[in-house]
Amino acid sequence: MINGQKVVVVLPAYNADKTLKITYEEIDRSIVDDIILVDDASKDNTVGVAKDIGIHYIVCHEKNKGYGGNQKSCYRKALELGADIIIMLHPDYQYTPALVTPMAALIANNVYPVVFGSRILGMGALKGGMPLYKYFFNRLLTVSQNLLMRQKLSEYHTGYRAYHRRVLESIPFDNDSDDFVFDNELVAQIFFSGYEIAEITCPTRYFKEASSINFRRSSIYGLGVLRVSLQYFLQKLGIAKFRLFDGIISNAYAQPRVRLDVNELHEQQMKQHNSVEH
Repeated sequence: MINGQKVVVVLPAYNADKTLKITYEEIDRSIVDDIILVDDASKDNTVGVAKDIGIHYIVCHEKNKGYGGNQKSCYRKALELGADIIIMLHPDYQYTPALVTPMAALIANNVYPVVFGSRILGMGALKGGMPLYKYFFNRLLTVSQNLLMRQKLSEYHTGYRAYHRRVLESIPFDNDSDDFVFDNELVAQIFFSGYEIAEITCPTRYFKEASSINFRRSSIYGLGVLRVSLQYFLQKLGIAKFRLFDGIISNAYAQPRVRLDVNELHEQQMKQHNSVEH
């Protein structure tokens, strides 16, 4: 726990038996209360490894539901267990588990309700071996999304994300895609609701066992991302309405409670200065 808030890490798994153990062992259990693994009908021994290393909460899909479908099961189970802070970490060891603690701390201290681990900040993606074509399309898509959604994220495509429970409870993520575009639909819903997203620099690793999608799937994903961003843009302008945003109400409580008010800071400095003079 952090500040009395329950922290749960969710692991959306597919054929992760070679990397699951090392990922699990590097999760800081001093602050993480529970770990959930959702196996999306893996063809290897992912479930067997999960049981051997002591993961208590294992959800098994009889049929492959896709990356988005896997996350839906992750978040439902985490909320069911009473998680206050939910952190999605890929069990393929592409992202370092060492960032679980600082990501959770930002949320637990009411600084931000959502935190992403960014591979782009600090050039972590290229240093970690991200293929150049993936890096190029990541940057191109991110620029397009920032323009359409009037945001300034360094990337929208990371698989390392942390949420306060109120975010997931207020967004109809069950209506989102079961495919890879789920991540970007969720981001669009988060911004549409008025929540802010923090980013933290995240080193990454690209190797044989790390999950990845081929060029064809990447192209389909990219078109889906642009579609979602365009829908957000059009609905924000009031030109059209889309099912993706049905039932979402912008919430004033969505904004972080820690703010730097220049006037208040100046007043505090003046009071301190006057007290020193007297």
